[in-house]
Amino acid sequence: MRSRVGQTIQSYAKEHQSLYWFTIVLFTMGIIFGAVLVNSLPLSQRQELYGFLQYFFNSLGSDGIPETSAHFQQAFGHYAKTIAIMWVLGLSIIGLPMILLMLFLKGVVVGFTVGFLVSQLQWQGVTFAMVGVLPQNLLVVPALFIVGVSGISFSLRLIRTRVLSKRDVIMPHFMGYTVLVLSMLAVLAIASLFETFISPRLMQLVLN
Repeated sequence: MRSRVGQTIQSYAKEHQSLYWFTIVLFTMGIIFGAVLVNSLPLSQRQELYGFLQYFFNSLGSDGIPETSAHFQQAFGHYAKTIAIMWVLGLSIIGLPMILLMLFLKGVVVGFTVGFLVSQLQWQGVTFAMVGVLPQNLLVVPALFIVGVSGISFSLRLIRTRVLSKRDVIMPHFMGYTVLVLSMLAVLAIASLFETFISPRLMQLVLN
């Protein structure tokens, strides 16, 4: 049973290898664009963001996250909405470019966040990025990649069957796509727990 699952995963990864490489490159471009965007901000906006960052660090260092349950619901709700939108987009032919755009924008957000921390706090910013941004994104980014590639693959299958009139049974692929999205939802729940309970504790250690 275990070997069969391993073979299925290996076959799936091999079949979608080119899509994974494309999305990784797109995400990397988003990170670079986000990092460059930091330097293009006007000084007033950078000072305003830095003031908000200082307020966040001061609050975190003294009180931590006071309402952890609300923070978890907010984080998990955001991730759940993101992959729900990607799932819906994957069910339509016109949704394919929107999935790519969402992956690119996620890269922009990560690149901007890390770039701003490093530009304002230098090596301390690197430390904050490692403990505050990296842990949950080690789960979030691969989950988004998997959902995104699955959505793109399903959308391409729809193009082949509906536009190019090639015969294919859609329902098994739809069920597999949906089950995969639900599995990644569980992964994102774990990422939300990291973001709520682990990352703030690590940042408090750095601040104190």
